[in-house]
Amino acid sequence: MSFKAVDRQRLFVGGSWAEPDGGYYAVVDPASEETVGWAPEASRDQVHAACAAAREAFGPWSRTSPEERAAVLGRAADIIRGHLVPYAELAQAETGATTGTARGMQVGVGAARFRRYARVEPAEWAIPPQINEAGPMGKAGVMGALAVRQPVGVVTCITSYNNPWANPAGKIAPALAMGNTVVVKPAPQDPLSVYRMAEALEAAGAPPGVVNVVCGRSVEVGEAAVSCPDVDMVSFTGSTAVGQRIAEVCGRDMKRQLMELGGKGAAVVLDDADLGSAVAGIGTTFSFYSGQICTAPTRVLAQRGVYDRLVEQLAAYAGRLKVGDPRERDTVVGPLISAAHRDRVEAYVELGRKEGAVVVAGGERPSLDTGFYVTPTLLADCTNDMRVAREEIFGPVVVVIPFDDEDEGVALANDSDYGLIDYVWSGDVARAFRVARRLRAGGVGVNTVGRNMEAPFGGFKRSGVGRDVGSYALHAYSEVQAIVWPG
Repeated sequence: MSFKAVDRQRLFVGGSWAEPDGGYYAVVDPASEETVGWAPEASRDQVHAACAAAREAFGPWSRTSPEERAAVLGRAADIIRGHLVPYAELAQAETGATTGTARGMQVGVGAARFRRYARVEPAEWAIPPQINEAGPMGKAGVMGALAVRQPVGVVTCITSYNNPWANPAGKIAPALAMGNTVVVKPAPQDPLSVYRMAEALEAAGAPPGVVNVVCGRSVEVGEAAVSCPDVDMVSFTGSTAVGQRIAEVCGRDMKRQLMELGGKGAAVVLDDADLGSAVAGIGTTFSFYSGQICTAPTRVLAQRGVYDRLVEQLAAYAGRLKVGDPRERDTVVGPLISAAHRDRVEAYVELGRKEGAVVVAGGERPSLDTGFYVTPTLLADCTNDMRVAREEIFGPVVVVIPFDDEDEGVALANDSDYGLIDYVWSGDVARAFRVARRLRAGGVGVNTVGRNMEAPFGGFKRSGVGRDVGSYALHAYSEVQAIVWPG
């Protein structure tokens, strides 16, 4: 490893760095299988102390002017950007991301998100005044009304392991901008980067208790961060199964929720599509985070006129990708996050074989001495009732399903428990938009897998509750309050 390993990381609670009650556990580099550092195991009491610190800090921070809060976020963005290389090296060691991904999509996007919420426009706060000219007392009882946004309170942010910079920043920055305080519980596989984020915010002038970070492998840590009475809202990114359990707890206490959950994105490739564009877009499933991303187009629905050519070209594309050490410049596909997750992905590939799918590319481990790798895998001749087509695999595995006409393609795309991001490829843009409007997903990419970072992000069905990104995140982390007065 090219950076100094983290000896013993302490918790960040109430502006102080605290020794964990539960000791430390090893964070493992998924490429080298070496120890990256030692992460703290918080106790339930320490999690509750973090929530109490956030509650105490909430009043003063929520009364701080938006401009002062924005200045803290802006300084944090500058600090993160100034430490881009060492931060990216740590993120790479924790996650197995390639160098370009660690620098650009992890740390780079994290800094950009702090910068974005350091420049909140007044229009993003305000709601147009409403005048009631015909109230219950007629025109003589005209009332003025103003709707304003208020912070929710203490927000628990539970983040995913695939991106320890962009995902936490996407929660912390808009929550702080709106005047909330936060308790961050990062994924146990790669929490060290989130503590660097806390250091940046501390150096930027965030008052004690405004940002708190606690972590651990025990389920008790997350449960305490969700159920604590001091918490008003939970923002979660992760699996649908865990999200459902969190939602049950939140429901008992009427806590606000923002849930970004699983996905099984359908990529509808119509018979007039540019196959080169479709292959390049779908192929990001193999390379981007090694398929460990909920927005990936993992379920390809190909119209029969292009089915055979698409399968052939996807197989060739997958076969050209270099799998290996993410620190090498020509590596495209890095490791999965852990040995346990590698075993899970491999089990799905074997299940696909048993279900009748044909493995036309990949399906085995590469001949590497260390690391949790799976080669890019393409399963053809699938049907939509196969488990590999219905369940989120979260790895470099793509399934291909044929369909006859447009209606069947839409029906297959919508026949899913998930509805996060779908995709449509067609040479006829009007046709592509017509199909996109029929898809039951929170977002649809037309001839692209790119994202607009101001567009609302979130899912239909079991893919989530609520929307974030851009102004939508500010709305997610705020309550709307009505103030009325005699006209």
